[in-house]
Amino acid sequence: MSDTFRALVLDQQDKSVSASFKNLTTEDLPEGDVLVRVKWSTLNYKDGMILNGLGRLVRSYPHVPGVDFSGEVVSSTDRRYKPGDEVILTGWRVGEAHWGGYAQYARVKADWLVPLPNGLGADQAMAIGTAGFTSMLAVMALEEQGVSPDQDGEVLVTGAAGGVGSVAVSILAALGYRVAASTGRAETHQYLRDLGATTIVDRNELTDTSKPLLSEKWVGAIDSVGSSTLAHVLSEMKYHGVVAACGLAGGPDLPATVIPFLLRGARLIGIDSVMCPYAYRVKAWERLARQLPTDHLSAATTKVALSEILPWGEKILKGQVKGRVLIDVQDC
Repeated sequence: MSDTFRALVLDQQDKSVSASFKNLTTEDLPEGDVLVRVKWSTLNYKDGMILNGLGRLVRSYPHVPGVDFSGEVVSSTDRRYKPGDEVILTGWRVGEAHWGGYAQYARVKADWLVPLPNGLGADQAMAIGTAGFTSMLAVMALEEQGVSPDQDGEVLVTGAAGGVGSVAVSILAALGYRVAASTGRAETHQYLRDLGATTIVDRNELTDTSKPLLSEKWVGAIDSVGSSTLAHVLSEMKYHGVVAACGLAGGPDLPATVIPFLLRGARLIGIDSVMCPYAYRVKAWERLARQLPTDHLSAATTKVALSEILPWGEKILKGQVKGRVLIDVQDC
C-alpha cells in the first residue's frame, strides 16, 4: 500500500528550472533498500544552487532536491535497519543524482545511512547536517596531521559565518584551539565571538595572491571558500601548517604555486563528505554528538518550514544566511 505525501519537485523546460510543491506517493520514489519518513533537512549552499538551476548538479528531471535529511525508518529490506530506527543521511549525491530530503518520504540505499547517535535528536542532527559533518571531517583531518590545541598559534576558519564555518569555529573552540574566524560581514562579528572565535579577520585581508609566501600566521586552517582565498591562506601557513579544504564557493581555480609546499612544508588536505567510508562517517557523527556544544548549535540555527524554503535558496547564494538553516520537512 502506498502513502501520499508532499514534496518539493524541480522540473526543467527549455533549460529553465522551476520548483513547485506536489503530492506524490511512495510508489513514485526511486529504488532503494530503506524507506524513511523524513523529519528534518537543511539548506546548504549546494541546495541553493540546485533550487536555482545552477551548476548542472542535477542529472535528470523531475527531481526532488535536498542533500541531507534525518528521519525514521518505515520499512527496510536490509537487516541493519528496522522500522522505528532513527537515521541520518549526508552525501552520496542524494539531492543531485538521487531524490533527496525535500520530501516527506525518501527511499535510499542502506549503505548511505548512519544510525542517529545517542545524545542527538533528529532536529539537532540536521542542525549539524552536511555542513557540520564536513566541519568535523576537517577537524579530524587537522588532528591526523598533528595539529593540536597546545601549539603556539591560531587555526583560521574562512567563510566562518556560513554553515561549515560556524560549526568548525564551535568545534575547534570546544576542543581548546585558538580560532581566527574570517568573514566579510561586520554584523556577524559578535556572533562568531559567541561561538568561540578569539580573532576576527576581514575576508578582504585574504585576497592577495601576488606573493607565494607571506608572514607566517596559522598552524592550521579550515577553508570553505577556495580559489584566491585558499591560495592566500597557503601563503600564510606556519612551517608544516595544515589546511583542510572543503568548499568551492570562490571557484575551482587555485592561483597558487608549489612554494608554500616546498619551502614551508605546508600540507593541503581535501575533505570529501560525499563518498566518505561508513566507519569514518559513524566516527565523525559520534564525535559531533559528544563534542559540539548544543548551546552554540541553537544559536547558529534558523528553523524554516519546507513550504517557505524557496526564498531562502536565493538568500544563501547572496551570502545573506548566517549559520545553519534547519528545514521542517513535515511542515509543507
